[in-house]
Amino acid sequence: MTKKGESMENNSNLLSDPQELIDYLNTETKKVLDMFAQAGCDDIFTNFAQSWTELASRSFEDPTVWIRAFTDYQQNQMNLWTNLLTGKTAETVAEPARGDRRFQAEEWSQNPVFDYIKQSYLLSSKLLQEMAANAKLSDQEQKKLEFYTQQYIDALSPTNFAVTNPEVLQQALETKGQSLVDGLKNLLTDAEKGRISMTDESAFVLGENIATSKGSVVFENEMFQLIQYTPSTEETFSRPTLIVPPCINKFYILDLQEHNSYVKYCVDQGQTTFLVSWLNPTIEQGNIAWDDYVEKGILEANRVVKEITGSDKLNAVAWCVGGTLLASTLAVMAARKDTSIASATFFTTLLDFKDPGDLCVFIDEQQVKKLENKVTNQGYLSGRELATSFNMLRSNDLIWSYVVNNYLKGQTPPPFDILYWNSDSTNLPAEMYTFYINNMYLENGLREKDQVTICGEKIDLGKIKIPCYFLSTIEDHIAPWKGTFEGTELLKGKNEFVLGASGHVAGVINPASKNRRNYWINGELGQGADHWLESSERQEGSWWPHWAEWLKRRAGKKVPAPETAGNDTYKEIEPAPGRYVAVRID
Repeated sequence: MTKKGESMENNSNLLSDPQELIDYLNTETKKVLDMFAQAGCDDIFTNFAQSWTELASRSFEDPTVWIRAFTDYQQNQMNLWTNLLTGKTAETVAEPARGDRRFQAEEWSQNPVFDYIKQSYLLSSKLLQEMAANAKLSDQEQKKLEFYTQQYIDALSPTNFAVTNPEVLQQALETKGQSLVDGLKNLLTDAEKGRISMTDESAFVLGENIATSKGSVVFENEMFQLIQYTPSTEETFSRPTLIVPPCINKFYILDLQEHNSYVKYCVDQGQTTFLVSWLNPTIEQGNIAWDDYVEKGILEANRVVKEITGSDKLNAVAWCVGGTLLASTLAVMAARKDTSIASATFFTTLLDFKDPGDLCVFIDEQQVKKLENKVTNQGYLSGRELATSFNMLRSNDLIWSYVVNNYLKGQTPPPFDILYWNSDSTNLPAEMYTFYINNMYLENGLREKDQVTICGEKIDLGKIKIPCYFLSTIEDHIAPWKGTFEGTELLKGKNEFVLGASGHVAGVINPASKNRRNYWINGELGQGADHWLESSERQEGSWWPHWAEWLKRRAGKKVPAPETAGNDTYKEIEPAPGRYVAVRID
């Protein structure tokens, strides 16, 4: 790989010698394709081919579906050719789906050649989609076929190639080729990083303009650092709040910037706020197990928080995988008669995994076994591969739009805090991952009484009888809200279910200061998710104040805010956000 800073020393030569530029592009593009292959993108085409082989074998059972689809396709293609040859552009044979932003430029409709390219691609896409939709496979194979078919369609869009994208060609002409040179610089930089840049990463520095809530690391072990945040009120509630983020991502999604920091909101409500900052594991930590996240993680954090505050109980808040870990911990505590966690809040948390959302396309015995073997051999699940899988669920928005803007147009993406966080991946230890994927996703054992053993205890979620607040989001494709709703049936305490607008991240990070979107409350529990929604009340704005009022009733009396972090035993190790969160896998 060409070293950064040396890759484009001969810009003028490349621009003056087209053949040299072509050769250079071919060489460096091959390296980037290798980068994507290592990140797991080659599975798109492998799984697409496997799925369509299965589809072809089934087609002989009812060939009329194929015949009808191809007949319609051929007729529409003939109409396209007729329009092109006769100069007709008004008659549209195929149009982009609503919300498809790839073909918004005027050239796609006003130029007959590009209009033909666009419509021909859309017709071919429709043919593949219809064939996949009528495959009549099993539910799992059907979803897998449709997903990888869409990935294949998205990857081959004419917008993704310079010669068939009029916007790219026009920009190259206007800049006399400089946009292509700049795009190549961006491509080489990303190749060195091993991932696509989604934002201007130079615009953010942890602890300076992101993850800036004041606090101190007051404890650390091989699993996590414990952060105690500095109070912003003269009095705080006597019962502390412990936040458990997902170990699959870094915690500062909850502490982005001052205007959208959930951590700051908690502190401003008078909560004595602690947070777990998980280790970003390497191959040396590959043997860290799910049990360790419970025993050496949450239970240890629980112990330290109680010792620092002098409180015999605390309130816990967890998100996504952090919520699954918290529920596992609460079940272990219930088996041990430990009642020191007084209430639990679960953000977009699956406890019943029968509907894993869009992730189902990656979850079957064959795919899991293949990845499990790879993970076991390398000692961890790479955060890059994990990020690629999640980005594939929205590939046009999270992959191909950046390929076009960064590499073909030579543009630098603007600063965006959530996308900076999204690009700051974390690994998962091999032992923890294999337990999680098998016991939760494949076997769905957590919901079954005594089927899973954690920290030596048989797990029974029905023994968890503390008050719980469930926040889900209506457009969540990672943890579908009807699946997360099952948690209210499994946990037997006094439960509160709230459904927010938007998706897995934006629905949670919905600051009260902006008071945007809406949420639903007060539905009737015990009769399923659909009945709950039908009987619920819609509220405008952010759900944060609703949760704060719920927690306030369980937070104890007001006491003078602590003047310093920690105590005589647990002193400040370093200022927040700490060292653990700063470890990147680049």
